Amino acid sequence: MPKNKTIIMLSAGHACVDVYQGAVAALLPFLVAERAYTYAAASGIVLAASLLSSVAQPLFGALTDRWALPWLLPVSTLLAGLGMALSGLSGSYPLTLALAAVSGIGIAAYHPESARVARIASEGSHTAMGWFSLGGNLGFAAAPLLVAAVVAVGGLRLTPLLAVPALVGSLLYLPVLRAPGGPARPAGGASPAGREDMVSFVRLSLAVTCRSVVFAGLSTFGALYVPARTGGGTAAGTAALSVLYLGGAAGTVLGGRLADRWDRVRVVRVSYLVSVAAVAGVVFVPGPMIYLFTALACLGLYVPFSLQVTLAQDYLPARVGTAGGVTLGLAVSVGGLSVPLIGAVADATSLQAALTPLVAMPALSWLLLRTLREPAGP
Repeated sequence: MPKNKTIIMLSAGHACVDVYQGAVAALLPFLVAERAYTYAAASGIVLAASLLSSVAQPLFGALTDRWALPWLLPVSTLLAGLGMALSGLSGSYPLTLALAAVSGIGIAAYHPESARVARIASEGSHTAMGWFSLGGNLGFAAAPLLVAAVVAVGGLRLTPLLAVPALVGSLLYLPVLRAPGGPARPAGGASPAGREDMVSFVRLSLAVTCRSVVFAGLSTFGALYVPARTGGGTAAGTAALSVLYLGGAAGTVLGGRLADRWDRVRVVRVSYLVSVAAVAGVVFVPGPMIYLFTALACLGLYVPFSLQVTLAQDYLPARVGTAGGVTLGLAVSVGGLSVPLIGAVADATSLQAALTPLVAMPALSWLLLRTLREPAGP
C-alpha cells in the first residue's frame, strides 16, 4: 500500500480511537446533570479511564517491541468504543467507573502498536507522523460534538450509538493489516538500532506528563468552567471543548511544518513558553476572550505533540513501541490521574482556584527541556 494512503488510513483509525478519550470529558456535564455527581465524583470517571490505561501502556509497549501485533489495532479500537458506549446505560457509579476503565484499556492497547506501525509507514518523516497524530486530535475535537448530538437528544440511554466510530475504525484497519510487507514486519524494523539516551527520554517523558496535566485539567473542567466565565449554558462548554480540540488539531499540523524548518527540540521549548501565557489567559480572563486563549493554549500544547513521539523513538531507537507508548499514551494518560485532585480542590474552594496551578505546568515542561539536545545519530 502506498505510504500516503497508509498514513491516511492510520490517521483516520487514530481519530476513531481518540474520540473516546475526548468523550470521557464530554460526557461529564451530562452525567453531572442527570446523576447529580460532584466535581470529585465526575473526575473519578476520568481517573478510572486513565489509571488502568497508564499502568497497561508500558506493558503493551514492551510486547510490541518484542512482537509485531497489528491485530491489536482493530481489537483495541472495538474495546475502547464498547466501554464508552455502555457507560450511560446504568445509574450505578461503580459500573460506570468499570466501563470507563474498559475503554481506557482499549486505548492503552492501541497506542504503542499504532505508534510502531505509523513509524514504519512514515519512513522517518516528521510530517507524516504529524498527520498520524492529527487523526487523534480530530477524534478529540469530534468527541464533544458527537456526544452532544447523541446524548443531548435522547439522554444517556442513547450512549450505545457512540460505538459507531469504533466499528468504522476497526474496518479501516483491515486494508492496512492486509498490505504485504506492512505492519506485520518485525517490530524493530521501523528504526535502525543506535545508542539509547535514557536520561533525555526520561526528561522528555516528564515534560509530556506536565503538559498532559494541563490538557487533562482543561478538557475535563473546561466544559464546566467556561459557562461560569461567559454566562452561557451547556452549549458554551461544548463550544469551548471543540475550540480546545480543534486548536490541538491545528497545532499538530503546525508542529510538523515547523520541525521541517527548525530542530524539534527548539520548537517544543518555544511552544511551552507560549503555553504559559495562554493557560493563564484561560484561567484569569473572563468573557468571550476565554475562547481565544483556549485556542492559543491548545496550539501551544499540541505543536510539540507528534514531535515528542519521534524524539522519544529516536532516544530509544531499538524500542520504538515503548517510546511511542509512553509519549503517545502513558504520559498523556497520567494527566488524567491529576483530575480527581483538581476536582477535590474545586469542591473545597472554587474551580478557578483549582485550575490556577495549571499555569505553572508548561513552565515546568520548558525547564525540563531547556538543555535537551536533538537525538544523536546511530
